[in-house]
Amino acid sequence: MASRYVKLIEAIFFDHYEAGLAEFEFLRTEMEGQAAAIGIGLPRNLGDVIYSFRFRNPLPDSVLATQPEGREWIIEGAGHGRYRFRLVSANRVQPRDDLVRIAIPDATPELIRMYALDDEQALLAIVRYNRLIDTFLGLTTYSLQNHLRTTVKGVGQIEIDELYVGLDKRGCHYVIPVQAKGGNDQIGIVQTSQDIRWVEQKYPDMSCRAIAAQFMADDVVALFELMLQDDEVRVVDEKHYKLVPWRELDARAICSYRD
Repeated sequence: MASRYVKLIEAIFFDHYEAGLAEFEFLRTEMEGQAAAIGIGLPRNLGDVIYSFRFRNPLPDSVLATQPEGREWIIEGAGHGRYRFRLVSANRVQPRDDLVRIAIPDATPELIRMYALDDEQALLAIVRYNRLIDTFLGLTTYSLQNHLRTTVKGVGQIEIDELYVGLDKRGCHYVIPVQAKGGNDQIGIVQTSQDIRWVEQKYPDMSCRAIAAQFMADDVVALFELMLQDDEVRVVDEKHYKLVPWRELDARAICSYRD
């Protein structure tokens, strides 16, 4: 299956690519013709071919070899059934390995941990029950909707993993789209960019605080606040939270957090 995905995305890329191009669009339906042309079976789920290279796997080496120094190819939505290859200065957001791990008393119900169906669902539940968005942003927040499927003008259909609303001590309201990545999935700037643009279109008078959550080793959750700057996604803040039983909290560490 993986090799078919690679052959398909390579065929589509080089059918459009010319040296010097910084972006170009293609149609999802092109995969049918490309599969026939190179003599491979058409994957049952065409959308998964695109998804895998947007969020899960690196692009083929032959595609990466065309990247100018300091630039990376991303695949973003360009309308219904349309996608765009575009060169940007950064693609993946990965947790740093030199940050302090902040211990948080684990408030996740055992029943939730027992029946969580996948890493993403478990991560969203852990973030929600432990109020990690509140702790991270310093706001009072409420989960409004999970897995919101909607559309963005010029992009097409998107899915926001979870949408929060929040307010600060002055009463200012915020819209907080959250993307969650577990397992082998990586935080991608494409989804964050889509989430932010949806908030700008849906709630133009409200502040957007875009969040990405990532499972790390040893039950550590990495949270990022991201924003668009010069049409690129930038990291505003990053914190790592380790959920532990309250008996394992270190009193000295709790005091040191104040500094």
